Amino acid sequence: MSASSHRPARSSRASRATAASGTESLWLRLLALSSAVAGVGLLLTSVVAWLLNGGLGALSAFCGGLLVMVFFGISLLAGHLIGRRNPSGAVGLMAGLYFVKVIVFGVLFLVLGPPSWLLGRWFVTAAVVTVILWQVAELYGFSKARLLIFNERKGPENPSSASEERS
Repeated sequence: MSASSHRPARSSRASRATAASGTESLWLRLLALSSAVAGVGLLLTSVVAWLLNGGLGALSAFCGGLLVMVFFGISLLAGHLIGRRNPSGAVGLMAGLYFVKVIVFGVLFLVLGPPSWLLGRWFVTAAVVTVILWQVAELYGFSKARLLIFNERKGPENPSSASEERS
């Protein structure tokens, strides 16, 4: 076995390095990954709905999944916009936005009600499939990200000289 076989591929090291250095937005990468995975699931769910219940089934499924994707996409876009200025505040903002979106969408559905053409079974099925796939993709993306927890550069360059100065 050669020593190089234990090293990750060059491209994976480069992409992790850019995430840690901040030149690429974690939030936009998560948005792209989650949208792609959830979009495939939504497409498959819509096809099954179309085969079983025709166009209204497919449209209902599409609307349910699309609503979820917009719902979660807003949070990741807000994380991107705020995360550039205040990285530690991005997650708190996303949690606050989640609460606001649940209230707003809940009120809209209660006040307006579902349209008469909507098939609730496919709307909910696609929404659940999309939520699960989005969350799995987002967790996978977070697990591969290298996040800067603290900035070591703010301290003295030589730790031994700092301890000598204190004594």
